[in-house]
Amino acid sequence: MRIGILTSGGDCPGINATIRGVCKTAIHHYGMEVIGIHGGFQGLLTKDVEYITDKSLSGLLNLGGTFLGTSREKPFKKGGMAPDGVHKPTLAAQNMADLGMDCLVCIGGNGTQKTAAKFSDMGVNVVSIPKTIDNDIWGTDFSFGFDSAVTIATDAIDRLHSTASSHKRVMVIEVMGHKVGWLALYSGMAGGGDIILLPEIPFDIQNISEVIQNRVRRGKTYSIVVVAEGIQTDGIKRPAEYIAQEIERATGIETRETVLGYIQRGGSPTPFDRNLSTRMGGHATELIADGQFGRMVALKGDDISSVALSEIAGKLKVVTESHDLVVQGRRMGICFG
Repeated sequence: MRIGILTSGGDCPGINATIRGVCKTAIHHYGMEVIGIHGGFQGLLTKDVEYITDKSLSGLLNLGGTFLGTSREKPFKKGGMAPDGVHKPTLAAQNMADLGMDCLVCIGGNGTQKTAAKFSDMGVNVVSIPKTIDNDIWGTDFSFGFDSAVTIATDAIDRLHSTASSHKRVMVIEVMGHKVGWLALYSGMAGGGDIILLPEIPFDIQNISEVIQNRVRRGKTYSIVVVAEGIQTDGIKRPAEYIAQEIERATGIETRETVLGYIQRGGSPTPFDRNLSTRMGGHATELIADGQFGRMVALKGDDISSVALSEIAGKLKVVTESHDLVVQGRRMGICFG
C-alpha cells in the first residue's frame, strides 16, 4: 500500500513524533510506501509532496513543530470552490489517485477532523489523528500536545508565584483556549492558581475581587489568577488585561498581567506526549492495514482505539462544572468565577 500523510492547522508539540510513529510502523512493519504532503491540505491541492524514507524520520521524536509544514487551508470552505472555478475536494481526490495513494492520514484539530470526515463521505480512504493543545476534540480523553502545553503553562505559573509573593501583587496569567478551558483548568490547578476562569463557567468580577480581598484579610498577601483567552470580557481588551484592570480598580491592589501566547505551542513534547504520539501513530497505520477507514484514533483510559469520523465532526469537548478537578478545586477554596 501507499499512504499519504499531512498535518493541518496550528502546530503543537508531538506532531513530528506522530509522523514518525505512523511512518516507521508503515515502512518497517507493514512494508508500505509513504508520501509526505507539505503545507497541509494546500500541498494536496498542488501536489507538493516528498517520498518519506526511514532516513527522513531521524531526529523527529523530540522535535517541535512539523517538518512537513502546515496551513489553515480548508478545501470544503465556501462549497469547496476556488476563485478560478476549481472544486478543491475533487482536485484533492484526483491528486491522491494520480499519486497512487491508497489512504490519507490527517493529523490535526477539530477543523481537520471535520475536513477528514467530509473526504470520507466522498469515498476517500481517510484515517485521522487528533492534535491540539486545547484538548477539545470530542471522542478522545486526551490529544497529544495537551500535556506539553500544560507543562509549559504550569512552569510559567510556578515562576509567577515568586514575583507575586515578593511584591505582594495579584498576577493574572492568560493561557490559550478560545472556546474551552481545559488548559487553564489543568495548568491552573497544577500551578496552584487561586482563581481560575474558564469560557464554560460565567464569572462575576465583583466576586473575584471579594475573594482576593478575603485572602488579604486571611494573611494571603498575593493571588494568582489563571484565565483562558476565550472568557467573556468587554470585547476590547485582552482577557488578562481586562481582568487585571478590573481587579486593581476594585481592590486597589497592584495587579499585573502576563500572556503566554505561542510559547505554549512551541518546543519539544513531553515524554507523555512522545509516547502518546508514538502509540497513536502506530494505531493509525494498523487501522489502514486492516482496511478500517473513516476513523479517528482515540485514547480511552489507558487504551488506544478509534471512533468513527462521522461521530466526531462538529462536536466540542468542553469542561463541565461536574469535572472532578473543578469539584475538588472548589472544595479547596479555589474560585472559578
